[in-house]
Amino acid sequence: METGGNSLPSGSDGVKRKISYFYDPEVGNYYYGQGHPMKPHRIRMTHALLAHYGLLQHMQVVKPTAAKDRDLCKFHADDYVAFLRGITPETQQDQLRQLKRFNVGEDCPVFDGLYSFCQTYAGGSVGGALKLNHGVCDIAINWAGGLHHAKKCEASGFCYVNDIVLAILELLKIHERVLYVDIDIHHGDGVEEAFYTTDRVMTVSFHKFGDYFPGTGDVRDIGYGKGKYYSLNVPLDDGIDDESYHSLFKPIMGKVMEIFRPGAVVLQCGADSLSGDRLGCFNLSIKGHAECVKYMRSFNVPLLLLGGGGYTIRNVARCWCYETGVALGIELDDNMPQHEYYEYFGPDYALHVAPSNMENKNSRPLLDDIRTKLLDNLSRLQHAPSVPFQERPPNTELQERDEDEDDRDERWDPDFDMDVDSNSLARRVKGEYAEAEHKHTESHHNHVDSRRDIATTFKEIACSKVVSGSGADSMALDEPFIKEEQGNLIELSDHKSR
Repeated sequence: METGGNSLPSGSDGVKRKISYFYDPEVGNYYYGQGHPMKPHRIRMTHALLAHYGLLQHMQVVKPTAAKDRDLCKFHADDYVAFLRGITPETQQDQLRQLKRFNVGEDCPVFDGLYSFCQTYAGGSVGGALKLNHGVCDIAINWAGGLHHAKKCEASGFCYVNDIVLAILELLKIHERVLYVDIDIHHGDGVEEAFYTTDRVMTVSFHKFGDYFPGTGDVRDIGYGKGKYYSLNVPLDDGIDDESYHSLFKPIMGKVMEIFRPGAVVLQCGADSLSGDRLGCFNLSIKGHAECVKYMRSFNVPLLLLGGGGYTIRNVARCWCYETGVALGIELDDNMPQHEYYEYFGPDYALHVAPSNMENKNSRPLLDDIRTKLLDNLSRLQHAPSVPFQERPPNTELQERDEDEDDRDERWDPDFDMDVDSNSLARRVKGEYAEAEHKHTESHHNHVDSRRDIATTFKEIACSKVVSGSGADSMALDEPFIKEEQGNLIELSDHKSR
């Protein structure tokens, strides 16, 4: 596999990055129900590996601030958010009509603490976007996020709230253009749909296509109106391996970065594209999956890393632990350290697992044809779109609880020096979009229609109903509770984004 300057840690991209890592110790306690393949417990297993590999000391560890109703309503319909807030396992039988309307009950079940779960994972993703906007870090990580199927007014594919859309909206307040990349085995339909008619967000999804949930993501789906050619879909077949995957990923994403020139990148790292996933059918190794993170990291653009799918939870934890090391520029030993969930990883107790010998149904001509079509679409974009605006909404301020004031700097790279303010600020998450102030103000123009772009997108979103299948075996969640690694929570004082 080509690695070039993306190898760690001695390559040209071996520079350390400042990382903000979002984790709530309660997230592993949420339980979708017996037999459901989605298990938030995998986030706690990932955190345990990070702790025992010694990675937490190299990052700012942040407990996310729960997203408020008004935050979620920047994308989601008010009545849908109110429904999520009020529904409980005890009351769901009295709201059967609402359950059907919002597609809640089967793949997206009602469980104890459902709304708190949504607030937690959405808060981590929006918080990561805020950190990037304020220049506090180079890379923000929220492995609990990445739930890319949720729509404006319905749940879908185990996803209730689309934290990705909310995070991108926050990034758009500072950055003219934001790139979304999705390497989950399922098409990132919720995010693509949200930004289908704008040229300020480019969405690129690599996914299984053909009789597979959610059934969208054809190579011919390219965006609409001003968003034409700003949606890229890479439809793949069963058994794709590392080499075949990167024969598409690197040339396509290299061209996207060259043409689109995003100010920030959101990378959804769904681990169900790994070999051996309970619901997946790809054959990627953990290193092959992580090579996508290395490659996007190498462009030195503010990067938000999110979780997503992944249903063989021991491999999910392996993958996201290794990719956290990639973000930090630290290569991890394959021999796994002893930790609370060590027995999950037997009999070899190794970080990496070998791909299977399954057939790769992606022929070379098929891959060449997909690559040619997508590169041709990109060639139709002559230059990155400019988005000059007359005014911008106020910046969202950071609000965090500093629970370890005395050790505020211990998790940062010693070379990182900045003024901090421990005062708690009111968090006002704004979904509006606005200009990024140009370094050269003389390039600003008065474009009346530019501010209608994304607002129109959301108003025209259809609340389409998509239902997926589940039924994988469940795994017990009665595991010891992992203590939260309290981070030094910092925020900028009177910080003004560029």
